Amino acid sequence: MHRSAWGAHADCVTARADSGPAKDATARVLARASVDAVQAVGGFAGGVYLRSGAEGPLLLSVVTGLPGRLFRPWWRIHVNRPYPVAEAYRSGQPVHLPDAEATMQRFPQMAAGLPFPFGSLYEPVIAGPERFGVLFVLRPSTPGVRVDAADREGLRAAADELARELTALTAAGDPVLWSGDPIGVPSPARAQGAREAVERLTQAVLSVDREGRIRYINTAAATLLGLGAAELRGRVLWEALPWLGHPAYEDNFRAVFMSGEPVRFPAQRGRQQPGDWLAVGLYPSPDGVTVTIGSAEQPAYTPGAPGSVVRPDAGPGSPADRASALYRPVALAIALTEAVTARQVSAVVTQELLPAFGGRQLAIYLLNERHLHLAWETGFPQGFLDRFDGVGLDVRLPGVETLTSGRPMFFESMEHLAAAYPGIPLDAHVGARAFLPLIASGTPVGSCILGFDVPRDFSPEERTVLTALAGLIAQALERAQRYDSEAAMARGLQAALLPHRLPVSRTVDTVARYLPGTVGMDVGGDWYDVIETRDGLLALVIGDVQGHGVAAAATMGQLRSAVRAFTLAGSSPDEVMAGTNRLLIGLDPGQFASCCYVLLDPVTGRARAVRAGHPQPLLRHADGRAEVLDLPGGVVLGIDMGATYPVTELRLAKGAMLALYTDGLVEEAGADIDLGVERLRAALAAARPSPLTETADRLVTEAGNSADRPDDIALLLALRTAGRPSASA
Repeated sequence: MHRSAWGAHADCVTARADSGPAKDATARVLARASVDAVQAVGGFAGGVYLRSGAEGPLLLSVVTGLPGRLFRPWWRIHVNRPYPVAEAYRSGQPVHLPDAEATMQRFPQMAAGLPFPFGSLYEPVIAGPERFGVLFVLRPSTPGVRVDAADREGLRAAADELARELTALTAAGDPVLWSGDPIGVPSPARAQGAREAVERLTQAVLSVDREGRIRYINTAAATLLGLGAAELRGRVLWEALPWLGHPAYEDNFRAVFMSGEPVRFPAQRGRQQPGDWLAVGLYPSPDGVTVTIGSAEQPAYTPGAPGSVVRPDAGPGSPADRASALYRPVALAIALTEAVTARQVSAVVTQELLPAFGGRQLAIYLLNERHLHLAWETGFPQGFLDRFDGVGLDVRLPGVETLTSGRPMFFESMEHLAAAYPGIPLDAHVGARAFLPLIASGTPVGSCILGFDVPRDFSPEERTVLTALAGLIAQALERAQRYDSEAAMARGLQAALLPHRLPVSRTVDTVARYLPGTVGMDVGGDWYDVIETRDGLLALVIGDVQGHGVAAAATMGQLRSAVRAFTLAGSSPDEVMAGTNRLLIGLDPGQFASCCYVLLDPVTGRARAVRAGHPQPLLRHADGRAEVLDLPGGVVLGIDMGATYPVTELRLAKGAMLALYTDGLVEEAGADIDLGVERLRAALAAARPSPLTETADRLVTEAGNSADRPDDIALLLALRTAGRPSASA
């Protein structure tokens, strides 16, 4: 659809309190792109996620074809999370999911949260190096049928057009960043017929559009609800009828809007008096949803319904009720399996658990030598929890007693908490608290505190789910503590194996830097070395062992020792590499490593270099030009017992600098490594050669500041000087 066809929908974008001319212009562009994309690929909903001012999260900016409030848990998605939106943004590649099976296979966490049959397409919005966000479309499921070329090209064209428009806004001085809630965009209207026939029905009937706004209400519905048609028309269903907006019913509405299949469920209106229970039917169409409401008897038990009472003999609720109850533990469990460190576990709990239950505060305490220590907090006043850090297990506090007793504790209001624990310091006078024991396989791990801004009841189902989730969190934290111990051991081992200082030369300055990864097992097998031979030559070495952790660090130490031994024995560069290769195969078949070795004469500047599957070194000339060297090289170490490594001769003139590095410095998820090498070359050319320590710091700063860097980094710089004395760093 062209802009002219999009028509008046740009004028229907919901106004925002924090809007301004720049934001309004961005919103209109996003709204038009969303509607165009939905129509281009036959979808029923779509929208755009944009980057925010903060590092990490993508924010849902506009949405069309769906009521935004039903999808609040997905308004904010971190770029590192295992969701298709995040993957499309990270990788710069489209993600196409034709059906629920494809979604479950690739993104089980999303499938757990939205267990409905639908297809989805995600296209990154990119203009050159600029990544704005992701354009997405939801559409009916096509089981076993791949997304065809026409739809892929249609969505790509819509994303390219959006990227051009956002680039123009940026050039005009309007930063394309999003903050706040998403904007709802009306779907294109379609004809609605048969109103007279519906008006004659005695059953209450309402029609809502794809955004959840009431477009029609018959006389029977107005009579049953006690509200006039004019009063209801145009209002969002859950605002006009708040009792339908209870969280217990949200999965029913999500199901009907996304699966295209009818849904029926009992709903409670008012405070459980005769006539309060109604039978609600939801019948979807491309235009929206028809809602029918009739009288119903009170069900034996409705999970999560307002004021519901558990009866021992009651059967389970509807499938939608069970799906809603199962979503939270399943989604959180999947997310916890991906968390490695205690900090990552705590972040997952913050991102998944708090929004699911409407919480605002979270604190996690871990047990160490019979004392509870604060490991994570969010939402509490700064410094408030410090007074509880390090408390012993003999102190009478709810966070302690929930662990020592093994029983969760729920306080519906702060008054109840204060009455149970007189004199306990409170961070607020209004709210509710839940204290959960973190116990894994009978082993106490710590305690978890959930805080809520307003008083609230905890239904039996919520108490059961929260208790089960506490067990999952405890298991993840116990696993994370084991990981942290191993990672600390690996860091210590690696620190011991890397050189503590580099040799000092009158004519060559050398500087090295090492940074561990920030995601997953953060200690890898990168290493560097500078070896001074008996002939006064300098061997510059850098390498990267496959894998992470203690094993990689240990292999790194063995390889560094092997290279040093061969070098000091007087072996030529190709012999050093071939001997190290054979040694690695003999030590650990299946393990492999890359390496670059340069034997430099500090007096003449002549050098002989060999390379085993390692990134090409960089050479910065004295005049500031920087180039990527082209060393022919051989296969990585540990693959072929008979591998040979050709030697390349080169010369390092006075004032020239050689840069050896590992791939962690130039690799970025979804990007060609050659682009990273080119960025490093340009940075090296722009850097001042002296002092060399500042140059090294500048080259690793950008990569070091990344919060989602999976690989470690090693950098070794060698600058041939005019012969003045120098010190290494």
